[in-house]
Amino acid sequence: MGGDHGPPVVVGGIRDYIRRHGGEGVRFLLHGDEAAIRAEMTRLNVSADVCDVRHTDKKVASDEKPAQAMRRGKGSSLWNAIEAVKTGEAGAIVSAGNTGALMAISKLILRMAAAGLERPAIVASWPTLRGVTAVLDVGANIESDAEQLIEFAIMGEAFHRAVHGVDRPTVGLLNVGSEDIKGHEEVREASRILRQGGLGLNYHGFVEGDDIARGTVDVVVTDGFTGNIALKTAEGVARFISALLKEALTSSLQARAGALIAMPALKAMGRKIDPSAINGGPLLGLNGIVVKSHGGADAKGFGNAIRIAVDLARSDYMTTVGANLGRLGSVLDNLPPVSASPREETVS
Repeated sequence: MGGDHGPPVVVGGIRDYIRRHGGEGVRFLLHGDEAAIRAEMTRLNVSADVCDVRHTDKKVASDEKPAQAMRRGKGSSLWNAIEAVKTGEAGAIVSAGNTGALMAISKLILRMAAAGLERPAIVASWPTLRGVTAVLDVGANIESDAEQLIEFAIMGEAFHRAVHGVDRPTVGLLNVGSEDIKGHEEVREASRILRQGGLGLNYHGFVEGDDIARGTVDVVVTDGFTGNIALKTAEGVARFISALLKEALTSSLQARAGALIAMPALKAMGRKIDPSAINGGPLLGLNGIVVKSHGGADAKGFGNAIRIAVDLARSDYMTTVGANLGRLGSVLDNLPPVSASPREETVS
């Protein structure tokens, strides 16, 4: 019932997922207004054989604060869907609703995957020149210390392996430069631990903003403030380029003729920079799989979020993350003391 569009996009996303990925072995529990949901199932010809509808009149508003959602959300479509993951009835939840409420209720019901984890991290699958890069956090944690950044690296590496099939993903820390002396204290300390800590990650080192689109590494780690700005900027640039291309290719009869010839290549490029391709940000670090869809996503974008949830649910992601996070405490205890190094303030 969440997001900008509610049942039309959610049911449409199910249809899109089935059409593109087959949907074999996958069933859907749809929590919300049964009449509205079944009307969309009829309109979009989505079979009741793959969907169970769980009716509730109650839903969490898009502008509801997380604390209010936790106090008043019991029995809502969002609450009931998360409960289904806790009880094992569902392998994952996908929601386009209130991000703060989704995070707060998920943490309350599912709990964190390891002692010491404070909040989940949201990860985005980012189209790049080399394929796809996982970027986290993109909005859950405004500030992150060195230990949290390392936790993000552990979770992001396991996510990328599970969803994108890379056996040993490379990991980089987003910074204002690639040199070891660049950046603030927390990001430099996180880099030191990743190099010396023996966590077994394939750590590349610092990467800069332009390295994301290049695909320099498989996993880019940063705080939620920086990551969210980077994500929204990339989505805006993609829409800007699409608008410019459309304007240029329809500006004259000659341009239209050229567009017809180049149409296959243009469609391929459009699919590559389509913002819906990166829709679906799992909340990593919870005792359960929770995937956040953009509130304004269309059916194709929601279908992509479903695909990510299914891939995670079928993987060993939870086991891998739990094992590595369990080792982190002993790694931190056994690190050698940090040596003094000059601070570099220049931004390149």
